[in-house]
Order: sequence, then C-alpha cells, then structure tokens
Amino acid sequence: MTKSLLIIEDNAQNFYMMRFLLEKNGFTVIGAENGREGIEKALESNPKAILLDIQLPEMDGYAVARELKKHPELDRVPIIAVTSYAMVGDREKIMEAGATGYIEKPINPDTFVAEILQYLQDQEKPS
Repeated sequence: MTKSLLIIEDNAQNFYMMRFLLEKNGFTVIGAENGREGIEKALESNPKAILLDIQLPEMDGYAVARELKKHPELDRVPIIAVTSYAMVGDREKIMEAGATGYIEKPINPDTFVAEILQYLQDQEKPS
C-alpha cells in the first residue's frame, strides 16, 4: 500500500526538497501551495500525514490546522508543522492549533524521513 502525504508549502524550493526526500523513500506526495487548497486536498485524498508550513498565503498554518481538526475524517491524520518559525512559543502555538508535531526548517535531509516515519508509527498505534 502506498502511503500518501500532503505537503502544504508555498516555497517551491522547500516543497521540492521535501518531495524529493519522501518520494525517494517510497511515498506519494500531494502538494498544495496555500491553506485553502491544502484543506481541499486533505479532504479529497485522506493522506497518511499532512506537512504544514505556518507562513502561508491567504490563511496561515494556525488557521489551516484548526480547520483540518474540524473534520472527523482527518482526526487521526498527523499534522506536522514544518516551519522556520522557531521563536519561543511558536511550537506551543501551532501544537495548540492542532498540530501533532513540529520540524524546524531548514530540514535536515539525513533525518527528515525518519522524523516523518515516527509520526506515522505513532498514528498506527491503537488508541
């Protein structure tokens, strides 16, 4: 079974790097350039995880996370903030909005996929 991941990221270079690393490791990647498109694609595709930038056009990652959490069909889908926001309180703020995890940019290509896999393993544990 193919594991699909949704990346909501407006920076083409960041998207390319994440997609390259994930596809190289057997994932199918769905992309969205803004929050509204990301929400639509999440509902259409029911991904195994959502990688979410915080600084997005139209609606920020906090609003996107809160909106995604309103949909019961996405309840067990991990939302992983992948962001350059690294100020004191930013991690707590996105987690409070509904994110499951947090990865700082720039991502480390050597550990990125392992970090994503950890969230997927957590998702598969019985509740």
